[in-house]
Amino acid sequence: MKPRISSRIAAIAESATLAVDGKAKALKAAGRPVIGFGAGEPDFPTPDYIVDAAAAATRVVANHRYTPTPGLPELRAAIVEKTKRDSNLDITVDQVLITNGGKQAVYQAFATIIEDGDEVLLPSPYWTTYPECIKLAGGISVEVFADETQNYLVSVEQLEAARTPKTKAILFCSPSNPTGSVYSPEQVKAIGEWALKNNIWVISDEIYEHLLYDGAIAPSMPVVVPAIADTCIILNGVAKTYAMTGWRVGWMIGPKDVIKAATNLQSHLTSNVSNVSQRAALAAVSGDLSAVHAMGEAFNRRRKLIVDLLNEIPGFVCPTPQGAFYVYPSVKGALGKAIRGKVPTTSAELATILLDEVEVAAVPGEAFGPSGYLRFSYATSDADIVEGIGRIKALLTEG
Repeated sequence: MKPRISSRIAAIAESATLAVDGKAKALKAAGRPVIGFGAGEPDFPTPDYIVDAAAAATRVVANHRYTPTPGLPELRAAIVEKTKRDSNLDITVDQVLITNGGKQAVYQAFATIIEDGDEVLLPSPYWTTYPECIKLAGGISVEVFADETQNYLVSVEQLEAARTPKTKAILFCSPSNPTGSVYSPEQVKAIGEWALKNNIWVISDEIYEHLLYDGAIAPSMPVVVPAIADTCIILNGVAKTYAMTGWRVGWMIGPKDVIKAATNLQSHLTSNVSNVSQRAALAAVSGDLSAVHAMGEAFNRRRKLIVDLLNEIPGFVCPTPQGAFYVYPSVKGALGKAIRGKVPTTSAELATILLDEVEVAAVPGEAFGPSGYLRFSYATSDADIVEGIGRIKALLTEG
């Protein structure tokens, strides 16, 4: 009998972060006092001026119709201006494609340049969706792991050791999901020059570009290595910066031929992005960054709080991230020890115990690479951080 599900789709794993968040929300809905650190989603409402722009857009009949697949011309032009303002990178409108959220941009980037059997270097820990998109495109993920002693940042030497004649691209993400680590300008330049020298494409995910702390900066790779612009695809969106995860607007920036090919794909996949969401995104990227900075101040306060609390837990070692809104402690020191009669040997087992015993949801390291780590999103309230991490500490110090 022929299989009911295609082998390509059957091979895809469910998003671990969404699975954890879904389980936490289901328990909450059942009345359980669950504290969830799973989803990478700001807990702030979308700023009012963006919502107002969307509300007004619903009354414009033109927004009720199909619009060009690459995106509203006004939004693409605004992203050209925004990219110059925020990254000092000069691009043109025909280098921009508006997508249904950042995930579609990730998928289309790989689908557009990867052939069957091409290898993609994937610095690890990595966002859980990257390897699945590579797999869907027919590519092979080659994980390059950097642990907490490297602040989760891979070196050029590690990348070179992983390179083969089949290496087609590298996925680069700074600030990083899941670790919050940020590559220095010198590191960005070194990786870009290495990729250029070896004719390797760079797919650069810049979705967390505005979430930076302690004076860190995250330059766009084509700015520090201009020659790589012809083999670099930049991914971005409004979700994280403007608390717009549900609006589903992202974009790709790249060479004109790549953007044209990705537009052809999108024309058959989804066509245009919701016009109301595009109008909201236009207001977001055209406006000032005052609301963004206010959210950033809250994230920074929470970042310091959660790092301090996690480092008080026996067996946890939590580096201080310089970007995004995640912490990624090593929990290897807490494994192999009895917790209410259970002895976790992996971070996945530990995460299950935390949810079952004290109703705290975190994502295990297995979702992002090797076992031995947990990801906590601090895009939640100070009170929940104190309560949730406090529950973990109490559990692991019993007896």
